[in-house]
Amino acid sequence: MIQLHHYPSTAAMAPHILLEEIGCDFELVHVDRDADAHKRPDYLQLNPNGLIPVLREGDLVLYETAAILLHLCDTHPEARLAPALGSPARAEFYKWLMWLTNTLQASLIVYFYPERWVDAGNTRGAAEVKRHAEHRIDGLLAQMDFELGRHGGPWFMGASYTALDAFAFTLCRWTRNFQNVPPARERENLGPYLQRMLDRAAVRQVIATEGLQPPFV
Repeated sequence: MIQLHHYPSTAAMAPHILLEEIGCDFELVHVDRDADAHKRPDYLQLNPNGLIPVLREGDLVLYETAAILLHLCDTHPEARLAPALGSPARAEFYKWLMWLTNTLQASLIVYFYPERWVDAGNTRGAAEVKRHAEHRIDGLLAQMDFELGRHGGPWFMGASYTALDAFAFTLCRWTRNFQNVPPARERENLGPYLQRMLDRAAVRQVIATEGLQPPFV
């Protein structure tokens, strides 16, 4: 059986949503991040980076959210959560998946943990890093909003729901408490898109299972 090592409202939410969409049997393994369980030796054997999520399936131990999403798409082709291999749409899928993990998520991590990029105790430097990250995220959300408006479809790739939607929803949710720039839900096209995501049964189930409280996006 698939095991997903997770903590609520982290990047693990994306594969959690995908597993619910697929409808396969899986087990959630809670990693108590508040108690630094992701830094303990047993967890570091699964992911030496000490990050969440990790997916285990038999002898396979897989980390990196984008890799987990791709694996689930490839091992459950009947769910149609990615375009056909070799197609132009699949290439676009790869582009946006890498953009989400390497560009948007990376910028969000800088925003939430600016102290990692300055010397210890440099509160002024951390505040400057956070401010610059916030400005960058503002532009990235605008890029997502433009893409949704450009094609006019209900989902991030247009007419078809894919694994991108689970990841995009998860990352957009992280902006819900932004105050200096508009959060994702206040954007012209992202707002209705996120509401469509909230209307999906899989997303509602994940919100309930993870015990999340409003605002959900």
